[in-house]
Amino acid sequence: MNELVTSKIYFCIDLRSFYASCECVERDLNPLEENLVVADVSRGRGALCLAVSYHLKKEGVKNRCRLFEIPKEKKCIIAKPQMKLYIDYAVRIYKLYQRYIAKEDIHVYSIDEMFLDVSKYLSMYRMSKEQFATFLINKIKDEIGLVATCGIGTNLYLAKIALDIYAKKETSGVYFLDENKYVKQLSEHTPITDFWMIANGIAKRLKNKFNISNLKGIREVDEALLYKEFGVDAELLIDHAYGKESVTMKDIKNYVPQDKTFSSSQILFKDYSYEDAKVVMLEMVNELSLRINKAHKACRSISLYVGYSNGLPLSSGGCKVLPIISQTYDRLKYFFLELFETKVDKSRLIRSIHLGLSSIYEENAITSNLFFSDKAALKEAKLEKTMNNIRDKFGKNSILRGINLLNNATGITRNKLIGGHASGEDA
Repeated sequence: MNELVTSKIYFCIDLRSFYASCECVERDLNPLEENLVVADVSRGRGALCLAVSYHLKKEGVKNRCRLFEIPKEKKCIIAKPQMKLYIDYAVRIYKLYQRYIAKEDIHVYSIDEMFLDVSKYLSMYRMSKEQFATFLINKIKDEIGLVATCGIGTNLYLAKIALDIYAKKETSGVYFLDENKYVKQLSEHTPITDFWMIANGIAKRLKNKFNISNLKGIREVDEALLYKEFGVDAELLIDHAYGKESVTMKDIKNYVPQDKTFSSSQILFKDYSYEDAKVVMLEMVNELSLRINKAHKACRSISLYVGYSNGLPLSSGGCKVLPIISQTYDRLKYFFLELFETKVDKSRLIRSIHLGLSSIYEENAITSNLFFSDKAALKEAKLEKTMNNIRDKFGKNSILRGINLLNNATGITRNKLIGGHASGEDA
């Protein structure tokens, strides 16, 4: 019998072991049965596995393990990351959904997970929610070769919980939750970190402050105490304890961030000296200046943090409000060098670098002072726009600064990566 829709129905569809499954499909292998890991062997046996196949996960291999942690008796195919390929697969999935659902009813949550508002489509296609979910995941399997699972809920939160806690374990790959079912089945579920947006830090505070380890405990404690401990975030905890979620697909589509920021982080392949790390930091400043220039923005604040190799302190750095609003490399370089030279321990080896630009303005708000002229800023901004145009047309490595050619610079290599991993193509 066809189902009458009297409330919102959302799907949360996830692709099993996405990166590893893409590699299996490319090799005409079964994604559910093959032993395959995605890792860059050129980084040695300590290389981090970007993904492991579903079959290896079932046998206890952790998704983000190191290559040397995989038992030797498990014969594995090792596939080098191909981020461009995985993006292409994600685009194909998105286009498949668009054949049946309007784009305003689709939210891309991550490369392998999407939310769909299917409320108005069930009657259109004369299917129940379970039938429509099964139809979509079968389409993905038949046309693209990937295996998907689907959580169904009467709000976005319940769809995500139905996916994470139930659907991934169901033979059908599909599971439905409404508020009543959620409260009845999951009130005493542990660990509480299985629930979306309850991380280890929140779980520890709930346990240490109130001896709470499940949703029932959240519902029973005085709400005033939760607000005192968590502030406005307590509202989310309380709502989710009852399976309630006020955010809709329309809210997501209409959301506009109030303050954009630009950031860049890099975990170095080896320990870097102070001077070598300074080279990498300046490369990162160059990339940030090109990004903010391309967005037609400028900034008034910067931040820099470095992580050290072994021992304490683990990191150092700081923030700085600039005397001018800027976007160009020559100006940002001056202020980042000042931060680096005053905040970073010269005697320590460095393993990670994080830079940030904040207090964002439109580029026509750029200011000058006695030391930084308008004429020089306009000339540098024009040069960087030209650099961006060349990079867009011919690739990021088509035009470089001299600093990119120094020993231990990483920019040329990083320009060939997507999300910090090999793209599978030459840049």
